[in-house]
Amino acid sequence: MSEKKTQTMKPATAAQKLGILLEAAPEEFQTAPVSRTELAALEANPPAWLVELRANGPHPKQVVAAKLGVSISGLVRGAVTEPLTSAEIQALLQQPPAWLVTERATQYEVREEQIRVKDRDAERARKIAHVARQAAQNEKAGRGR
Repeated sequence: MSEKKTQTMKPATAAQKLGILLEAAPEEFQTAPVSRTELAALEANPPAWLVELRANGPHPKQVVAAKLGVSISGLVRGAVTEPLTSAEIQALLQQPPAWLVTERATQYEVREEQIRVKDRDAERARKIAHVARQAAQNEKAGRGR
């Protein structure tokens, strides 16, 4: 019987899963494949460099967008193309430029629409289920005669 091969991932994938910028990670992390076991260990007991990166950055665009409350496309429209540190993000939030105000409003509208559509779909599903139950009851009552 052969030994089970350890699954590994590229450092870029591991960095994405950890929510860090690969280029800011230590060289040994950037160059070696990461096993699922190693990733779980990093998440469970993060080393100092990982704690520091998560707290202060520089952060990848997904993290920057989330912290600013905008989409990644919103960052692009706002001409934010480089990773930002936590301090830079805080500065933007304290004195938001016009693009950030606009993008946050857009993101809010998108979320509201997603909620509206989800609620509408749930109501439709509830009505369909009700009609199906009634049809089944009517069919059962018709057979009982």
